[in-house]
Amino acid sequence: MASSTVPSSQPDRPPRPNLVFRQLRGTRSPAEFAASVRRAAREIGERVSCDARYVHRVEAGEIRCPNYAYERVFLHMFPGRTLTDLGFAPRASVRGRRTRDDGGTPPAPDAAPALVTRETGGAPEPYDQQNPYDPYYTHHNYEESDVLRRAFMTGGGATVAAASLGPLALAPDASAAQRAVRRPGASDAGALEDAVRRIRLLDDRHGADGLYRRAAAPLRAAYALLDAGATRQRTADRLYAGAGELAISVGWLAHDSGRFDDARSHYAEALATARVTGDPGLEAHAFCNTAFLARDSGRPREAVRAAQAAQRAARPLGSARLMSLLALREAGGWAGLADRSGCEQALARAQAYFDRGPAPADPEWMTFYGEAELEGLKAQCWSALGDWPRAARHARRAAELQDPHFTRNIALYTAELADDLARGGYPDEAAAAGMRVLDLLPEVQSSRVRTMLAGTARVLLPHRRASDVSAFLDRHDSLPRMT
Repeated sequence: MASSTVPSSQPDRPPRPNLVFRQLRGTRSPAEFAASVRRAAREIGERVSCDARYVHRVEAGEIRCPNYAYERVFLHMFPGRTLTDLGFAPRASVRGRRTRDDGGTPPAPDAAPALVTRETGGAPEPYDQQNPYDPYYTHHNYEESDVLRRAFMTGGGATVAAASLGPLALAPDASAAQRAVRRPGASDAGALEDAVRRIRLLDDRHGADGLYRRAAAPLRAAYALLDAGATRQRTADRLYAGAGELAISVGWLAHDSGRFDDARSHYAEALATARVTGDPGLEAHAFCNTAFLARDSGRPREAVRAAQAAQRAARPLGSARLMSLLALREAGGWAGLADRSGCEQALARAQAYFDRGPAPADPEWMTFYGEAELEGLKAQCWSALGDWPRAARHARRAAELQDPHFTRNIALYTAELADDLARGGYPDEAAAAGMRVLDLLPEVQSSRVRTMLAGTARVLLPHRRASDVSAFLDRHDSLPRMT
């Protein structure tokens, strides 16, 4: 696909939010507005793959000027306006070619790197009629999108935030350490894999809220490495797998901190990467997390479909533990649909697969999945079905079995226990469990846990006269508000 380079005259200036575009969206959610963009495109015979992520990027000022297809759609949606009326920069200010003298001399080595994106590409590009981020769409013809186009490139090279894949893999500002890199090798793939491990380790201990924004830098760097291109296929495969796993990890941080739209976009990005490379393990992982997110977002039928798709992808991999987890994801969807029979069947499969034990084929990312997580997910299913006593039994067992390393999960299971006890008519025990969660909150930053605890507090309000309940409610009320 041809696209022109676009020099950045002020590479260090942060993007300016497009407030006009945000105002035009009005009360519609980014996803709803993206759907209206796609409908408008169909009205004029255009093809664009607009989703909530694209809308977010426009409003954040990351897309200074849309490509020609989006321009036609936006001008159709808002007749009588120009691009500048919609808050975009004039095309002439963001387009350009690298200058050469009459002899074709390349630009000086210290010239500013050129930003290549689909939004500012020079030549018209083919557009996929379906959204490439749709997790149920089999990708054959791809729009050149963020999945494969996050890089600052100059000719065949790339400028990436290498420091963001350093010892902590959490550099707050990737641009501060940009450097031109050669084509990536095995050491770069190893750094990327290490970044994934470190993010997961920090999430296990402390939860997602303090990590999400800082984890975006290594994700940008990962896709820049892909664009730079590895010379060896094995290294390229590791880079793609690592970038996909990192997208899932960042998506989980968004998911756990309540940023569901961001999480959905990251999971879809990982899924697209998996399908580009034909990686069934990455595809199963992306669908697994998509199913979990769909359940948490109140879309249980989508959760069932995504979990079943994950099982189809995972079946040839030979990991019974993975199949067990995916069956639990399906069970969660059935529980959300109030289908007790479907939930029980999926839970039975999950237990049967789990009982086969670990295997060498178990993915590295599944280190969190042991008996404690099995019990915790069962508790969530029974809670969704309104069987509070059974849910409380599983939640209590999950908290007791959990490895102390997984501080966040201990808080999560105990919060589940508190809520099940409260709803099941045991306010004093619920308050005691809630107190244990409050003890962990200085160490655990998880919006999911905080939200669950807030729900428990509301259930316990009628029992405030009990001393234990009153103490819990007072302490809960004193928590600083989530930002």
